[in-house]
Amino acid sequence: MFESPLKSNARNAWSESQEELSETEPVSPVSKGNRGKKKKKRRQQPQQQKNEKRSVSAPQLCAEESFDREDEQSEKRYTDYDEPIVRGIFQIGKKSHDVLLTSMRVTWSLIQPETPTGQSETLRTTEYVELKDVFGVKVKRRRSAGQETGGTLLGITLFQCKKKGPKLKDHAIHFNNMSVDHCEIWFKKLKEILSGYQNRPKSLKVFVNPASHKKEAYQIYRDDVAPLFQLADIKADVTITERKGHALSVLKESNLDGYDGVVVVGGDGSVAEVAHGLLLRAQMDAGRDTDSMFTPVRATLPLGLIPAGHHQEVDVCSFSCLGRLLRFGFSAMFGFGGRTLALAERHRWMPPGQRREFAVIKTLANLKPEDCELSYLPVKKVQTETLDPVKNEYLKDDMEEEESWTTTRGLFLNVSIMAIPCLCSMAPRGLAPNTRLNNGSMALIAAGNTSRAEFIKHLKRYNSVNNQFSFSFVETQTVWAVRLRPRSQSSWSDDIAEDNGEYDSKNTPIISSEGAYPWNVDGDLLEVPSELLIRLHPQLLTLFGVDIEEAEEAHIKCSCI
Repeated sequence: MFESPLKSNARNAWSESQEELSETEPVSPVSKGNRGKKKKKRRQQPQQQKNEKRSVSAPQLCAEESFDREDEQSEKRYTDYDEPIVRGIFQIGKKSHDVLLTSMRVTWSLIQPETPTGQSETLRTTEYVELKDVFGVKVKRRRSAGQETGGTLLGITLFQCKKKGPKLKDHAIHFNNMSVDHCEIWFKKLKEILSGYQNRPKSLKVFVNPASHKKEAYQIYRDDVAPLFQLADIKADVTITERKGHALSVLKESNLDGYDGVVVVGGDGSVAEVAHGLLLRAQMDAGRDTDSMFTPVRATLPLGLIPAGHHQEVDVCSFSCLGRLLRFGFSAMFGFGGRTLALAERHRWMPPGQRREFAVIKTLANLKPEDCELSYLPVKKVQTETLDPVKNEYLKDDMEEEESWTTTRGLFLNVSIMAIPCLCSMAPRGLAPNTRLNNGSMALIAAGNTSRAEFIKHLKRYNSVNNQFSFSFVETQTVWAVRLRPRSQSSWSDDIAEDNGEYDSKNTPIISSEGAYPWNVDGDLLEVPSELLIRLHPQLLTLFGVDIEEAEEAHIKCSCI
């Protein structure tokens, strides 16, 4: 198997990797005839070296060696913008290739026989891999069954992040050469280049929620994530969460100075909890008073699942009530979305799938509007925030916000505020398909009061190719801030109303008996007693990953409705 070197120093990594790295798949042995030819060639090398400056069996340090005219032309094709570092011969697949290393890429071309006139029959085809997409380099050896050390040197393997649609896949490129000196030089040079990428993590804090992914999260981490970390020489400090809020308490209390990022293996709730924890810890470290209106600072550590050498800035929302910060998050739903989650939370004794389906059907059967005052700041009326590089915080230009607020009052079945597209099985194109991860705005989707049948049609549109917003009772806005103030003060019990078949669900607003209104914030229930203020903070959090502007076409059916 491939294992990572134990030392970061290139020389130590090479010497130790000779004893620790082995090939995962069997390699066909070299035929006796080929062995004889190779031995004969080796005996001729000393004589060749007297007459030539280069040898096909040893790498060429390009800064010290000269090339003939053909090599110079080939090198120019390889490195139009970068200086060569080392050059050599490797077998890729079953054919020999001329391979060149620069500080930015590895380039190789097939070695073709020459004609009697001394020229190649065709132009050499060139392939390459960008080193910014390479996350690991290992020495490959072949060992017999039961052998734990040593083995026959086969060459070097590069592990690359290869884009397949909107996703990144790991891909191995094998460069075969049985020369120890040859592979040692290449291994050292490659390690030096890869270790020079400063934005790549060396140590990560990992949270695994064992209850997510059908209780297979830890197995997913062990089988899929941990091997990639090992190939990339990343140290991982793993915490298996035991309860809700466990990750949040660890992030608030632990020393995070030794980490380069935080990784979550879990569902939406786990990601939302860790994102909130990272941002809350950043405010604590910066001395922010979260019980008053404040401008939050950015989280210093990136958040992600599997690092791929790229960083992606993400917009985040803050949720405040009466001037006090409640939490950070990415999306929120009030009305139908909030009450569905609240009902599901009261039936946690049911299996998750049945609980969600029951809550959706029951809430639809007793669909009632919310009487509230909805205000928002359109993006076009608000100046964007700018990042102060010294204080690592976003500063907002002075303006009269009260003059820019747009307010509407009435009955709403559901109000959604989304800073990200929110892809899910019910909505393959996203609950807010027109927003992006870091475009500096939120999508406000307000579904006004209508019949149950029309509202169900609206919900079903999320899982189809038709426009879910093309209803007269649905209004969408691109906003920077939202303020929602419930206006109903009447007391009403959800449990009693569920059994009241004659209740006027179309015109009578509702409120829980406790006087708190349920919100669905990133899949977590948040009960708010009065007005909730939601503000967008552009690029407040950094994720490991790449920007996905368009979602894959997914034919996912949802049985919730």
